[in-house]
Amino acid sequence: MNLLVSSLVIAIAVAFSNIIARYTKHIAGTYINLLMGVIVATIPWTNHLVLGFNNEVFMILILAPLLFFEGQTTPLLMVGKKAKSIMGVAVILAVVSAIIATVITSRLLLLSLPVALIIVAIATPTDATAFDAVVEGRKIPQPIRNILKMESLFNDATGIILLQAGILWLTTGHLSFWQNTTAFFKSAVGGLILGAVLAFIVMAFRQYFVRSTNNVISSQTLFYLLTPFLIYFLAERIEVSGIIAVVTAGLVHNSEANRSRFSSPRQMHLGIQLINLMTEVLNSAVFVILGISLARILVSHSQILFGSLTWLIVGVVVYGLLLICRYLYARLFVSDRRRKTAWLFSLGGVHGAVTLAMTFSIANQISLQLFNFIIVVETVVIILSMLVPTILFKFLLLIDGDAEIRTTELARIRHDMVTKGIESLEVMALSPTVKAIVVYDLQDQIRKNTLGSFFEQWHAFTANKAGLTKLQGGEQRRALMHALDAERDYLFQLEKNHLASSDDIDEIYSELLLAESLVLDPRNQML
Repeated sequence: MNLLVSSLVIAIAVAFSNIIARYTKHIAGTYINLLMGVIVATIPWTNHLVLGFNNEVFMILILAPLLFFEGQTTPLLMVGKKAKSIMGVAVILAVVSAIIATVITSRLLLLSLPVALIIVAIATPTDATAFDAVVEGRKIPQPIRNILKMESLFNDATGIILLQAGILWLTTGHLSFWQNTTAFFKSAVGGLILGAVLAFIVMAFRQYFVRSTNNVISSQTLFYLLTPFLIYFLAERIEVSGIIAVVTAGLVHNSEANRSRFSSPRQMHLGIQLINLMTEVLNSAVFVILGISLARILVSHSQILFGSLTWLIVGVVVYGLLLICRYLYARLFVSDRRRKTAWLFSLGGVHGAVTLAMTFSIANQISLQLFNFIIVVETVVIILSMLVPTILFKFLLLIDGDAEIRTTELARIRHDMVTKGIESLEVMALSPTVKAIVVYDLQDQIRKNTLGSFFEQWHAFTANKAGLTKLQGGEQRRALMHALDAERDYLFQLEKNHLASSDDIDEIYSELLLAESLVLDPRNQML
């Protein structure tokens, strides 16, 4: 029950923060999510309702499906082509930078090597969602964006293995290179194989029923939604990387989606909408949870924060060393190897909730004093990794003016399209009642109807549900089909004569087809 209440509070916080973000266009939505989390933790009543951070619950309920959905939006072919680059940034860069940062941090700040390794290992995984937040509204080269996304999908496993090595070193006093190397390959390769095999089995099972007369969309959707949880749980049970397993499963499902789009269009459309919905909600939830956790850390560890500045120095040094390592790697191996590209890549290594989850995962494996120290250090690393690029990207990257212009252009096309639809009604002999209802529906496409007119329509429909006769109902349906056909023809002419961007036309055209399906498809009827 407590978990349910906690999830409900977080979900409400996500919903409200995403609404607020629409009114603060110059502030990335992720920062609004983060601030909302801080507010939830600051208010005693809501803070009491939200459970303490549990890394296992977070990994299973939030991270596993999120990585699965992100993997599914990535073509497997692109991963194959970028395999060398992915291995470089997710494994070689992560390991080498961890070794360098561990040794220098230990020497400079007089920390033991195992403790330094634990701190650096936790700071190894990067977060694609956090990166999107700091770069929002700016233009960044697509090759850099792609390699940063690939890195964040696969370097979590490297960080976890390095962390396990550090914990083992701290508790036993020995660091076994071969044991840790074997553990890494077992975890990563095992997760990759398990994820691919299980995803293929699930895919074959689902495709068999999709292509038969016994297909049940509700059951298929449930199987699909449960896939990341099942795969992550099984992977962790046999001690291979659950993260790699769910990412691999997502990549397999990407190819499935591309080659079975029309076998069950309703199921495919529902699946895509669920991916978009869950990805947006889970991304926002990650930062609401991060905000709650950071606020609680700052309050509960105030004695450490104000008693000494060692935690701040360690956090700054670790972040700085990892930043330098990333810059040097990019100058040697990434894209065109230019200085600006290297800075973009190095600053793009943003840390987020995965770093926090890894920190909490060692709570019972080290002393309380050391854990408290490490958690405030990692808090510094997370904040710096988001704050520094947010500031510097304002100088390194141009504003994405196309996004602002596109909003205005879409509004113009929609307005002209609806005008054509309404004008087409003039050639039809419609009763005044039907025409008024149809015009109202068409104007809803551009949100021209006021709240007052909505309540008038709502009251009229509620007071007399059978307001239209069967004959008038058929007349309304034909009028809508005629108007929507005129709107589609208008969009076709724009595309044919190259009078608007294809992307803009495609977006509006798809909305128009969905509106038409509400008129034609009996399964979409709510009357």
